[in-house]
Amino acid sequence: MKTFLIGFVLGLAVVVLGALAYFGLGLAPVATSATPMPFERLLAGMALHARISKEAPKQAPIPADEPNLLAGARIYREQCSVCHGLNGQPETAIAKGIFPHPPQFFKGDTVTDDPPGETYWKAANGMPAYKGSLTETHLWQVSLMLANADKLPASAQAATRELLTGEPVK
Repeated sequence: MKTFLIGFVLGLAVVVLGALAYFGLGLAPVATSATPMPFERLLAGMALHARISKEAPKQAPIPADEPNLLAGARIYREQCSVCHGLNGQPETAIAKGIFPHPPQFFKGDTVTDDPPGETYWKAANGMPAYKGSLTETHLWQVSLMLANADKLPASAQAATRELLTGEPVK
């Protein structure tokens, strides 16, 4: 039993020292263009989903009405589109260089099936974290617009299309 315990402690020390050497000698892939470290996606994904499940608001404090949806589209265009894209526009150089790669919301990577509270949490706490830069109302307006992007009323669709493409609706 004593031999097992000594072996376990020594094995643990080797693993810890190996990890310290790996990072301390600059062997870890830390550039945004590098492939993720082993288990990085798995561990980061588990932590992210657990945190969102625990902290994401369950209900929006504002209605998903036309004024809020249009305000959300304006805020998205000004604050979010450089990374997450605009409808009919090519991906920006900034978006191409970010790790992890930001979803392109108007090219198939939609969040319309996510609860608005989850999108709110990601906008408030993600990369970049807009909590403190945008008001709570602004964060909710963007979150509601993205959650409802595939089911906007006709008048909001036309106005949102103009806001998100920059082209006047005829």
